[in-house]
Amino acid sequence: MTAIIRQLCVYCGSSGAVAPVYREAASELGARLAAAGIGLVFGGGRVGLMGLLADAALAAGGSVTGIIPAHLRQREVAHEGVTRLVVVGSMHERKRQMAEKADAFAILPGGVGTLDEFFEILSWRQLGLHDKSIFILDLAEYWAPLFALLEEIVKNGFASRETLSLLQRVGSVPALMEALARPVESRREAHPERF
Repeated sequence: MTAIIRQLCVYCGSSGAVAPVYREAASELGARLAAAGIGLVFGGGRVGLMGLLADAALAAGGSVTGIIPAHLRQREVAHEGVTRLVVVGSMHERKRQMAEKADAFAILPGGVGTLDEFFEILSWRQLGLHDKSIFILDLAEYWAPLFALLEEIVKNGFASRETLSLLQRVGSVPALMEALARPVESRREAHPERF
């Protein structure tokens, strides 16, 4: 069975004080997802790259699902204009619901929270809890130090080379959209306990 990506979970920064290249890419991705008919699942904030991403998708007529914990609703300024805003009780619930609602994951530039989300979803994939594609949008080589760290982890025997094969590194929004359009073989039927 071929898996079609209908919902993409995007992890990205909530800071607005970042270089234009990252802001422009977030807006471009939102618009392109909407044009491709791919729904956006994100952290539910209207600030930083999260807000730009959601705003662009909405402006282009896309479907946007935001998931935000109650304690962050004010701090991250919840995006009340999304198609569907889900307010949950904890960060764990937020991440679980984001993962469940998505067919694949994309990691844009971000900070500690984005890294937390990335490592959790990669760990879950390594453990066989899901088989969804993970794309890293390495704009302007922002994630080069992360890949250097991952290589060091493999070199020192803390992960296998196979772990790195679970990631797809792309350098631009158009490259990400091309990757999303490629069919992937789904193995979920053999693992009904997976999300």
